[in-house]
Amino acid sequence: MRWFWVDRFTEFVAGSHAAGVKGVALSDEYLHDHWDCYPVMPNSLIAEGMAQTAGLLVSEMYEFKELVVLAKFTTLEFTGEVRPGDVIAYRAEIGRKMDVGAQCTVTGMVGERRQAYAEIFFGRLQPDPEKTHLPARLFDPDDLAHWLHTTGIFTVGVHPDGSRMKPSDYGLPVHSANL
Repeated sequence: MRWFWVDRFTEFVAGSHAAGVKGVALSDEYLHDHWDCYPVMPNSLIAEGMAQTAGLLVSEMYEFKELVVLAKFTTLEFTGEVRPGDVIAYRAEIGRKMDVGAQCTVTGMVGERRQAYAEIFFGRLQPDPEKTHLPARLFDPDDLAHWLHTTGIFTVGVHPDGSRMKPSDYGLPVHSANL
């Protein structure tokens, strides 16, 4: 994943909820391409951070083994601006779970102010290899394991029973540099 819109996870409870943060710095290149004289984080990138937070939560429901894609934002609201020096705290909660996917609610907070709110539906694609050329997974297992380690999911993540999430729970490789 080239663009991370979540710096690290602060909480991750499998099948329930996740929380992560994104720091916004004046040195972030995208700020200078948006409004050159008034740097503001674009709402589209805030929405992407919300989708990444919730998408990993939904993907974990399927043990990171299925093709899960953002199907639609059913609600998306923004309030105010996110400026350099701000930290966005994302919180995603799984709502409805269905065979075809799951719905999540996500908030983005800057301090005590609700910056963004979304209801997002993620579709679960089950490709038939004889009828389609879709990949079985979105990410290579090595890349996915690296991303999950980098964002701290295996540091803070727990299963509903409170046991720690481990890469081996999902058939992912363990990299000693990431432990």
